[in-house]
Amino acid sequence: MLARVLVLLLFLVPVAWATAALWFDGPTSRPLAGFLAVGFAAAALGGLMLPASRLRGAAICVVLLAAVAAWWTRLEPSNEREWQRDVARLPSAEIDGDRLTIRNLRNFEYRSETDYTERWEERSYDLSQLVGADLYLCSWGSPYIAHTIMSWEFAGGEPLAVSIETRKETHEAYSAVRGFFRQFELYYVVADERDVVRLRTNHRGDQCRLYHLTNPPEQARAVLLDYLGEINRLAEAPEWYNAATHNCTTTIRHHAQNVGAGNPFDWRILVNGSIDEMGYERGTLDQGLPFAELREQSYINPRAQAAGDAPDFSARIRDGLPGGHR
Repeated sequence: MLARVLVLLLFLVPVAWATAALWFDGPTSRPLAGFLAVGFAAAALGGLMLPASRLRGAAICVVLLAAVAAWWTRLEPSNEREWQRDVARLPSAEIDGDRLTIRNLRNFEYRSETDYTERWEERSYDLSQLVGADLYLCSWGSPYIAHTIMSWEFAGGEPLAVSIETRKETHEAYSAVRGFFRQFELYYVVADERDVVRLRTNHRGDQCRLYHLTNPPEQARAVLLDYLGEINRLAEAPEWYNAATHNCTTTIRHHAQNVGAGNPFDWRILVNGSIDEMGYERGTLDQGLPFAELREQSYINPRAQAAGDAPDFSARIRDGLPGGHR
């Protein structure tokens, strides 16, 4: 009996995952998806409880899990769906020497989170004028989870912000649970900060902090170019978003590793509400102040709300921030 309980516990997590995958990613008909999920769970757990042979029961469960995994890994993402308006267009980048041209940059005019005027723009940037990168950390509820946004500053020009998000269809809403399955395509919001940052500080009520990163300009440029390469690839070959492995923060780490910037794994990359503390410990955030004071001074909501839709929004939210790019 003890051996059966141990075998059951060993298979419990993969069986739970496969059951949820059938429910969330299975047929669009909810009754049929429910029937498949419940039938799979009953067959897998029932096999494990077979009185005749523990080995036979485990083999049945393995075969069922392998069948679900083979089906699930073959689910294909697509760029051809009925998308929500704020993710309807895919951005792309063209680089000619130091000249960077972004197409389908988002710069919406928001009256509320759901009431806005669409503005998709084409903008050019001089990569030789890149002075550094910044990190936004925006929380909306639990102190353990936050949304991260990267932004690159250019001397004499507007910053370029990129937020890694889900690409939702017209009938979809974000779900943290569904994010672990194949429900959403991966989407890079390439935007003006008055769009992607002000949406959170002024309309969603997120609590946002802005940190200057200490990485040198050449490293910031390398990471940006890696981002842009991925943005262009996604326009041709979409990928799935995953709340654990391919989200707003793990993907930043992926890009940093691609250019040799170094970003060893830390549990705070997953529970990312404390990723600023991790950056402070590693020296990628300014260490001229105690961390608690740095965190307090990096809170930008009051400045963002005072700036509104001002043309110098980005400069006003940075006024007085510790650190800075030279």
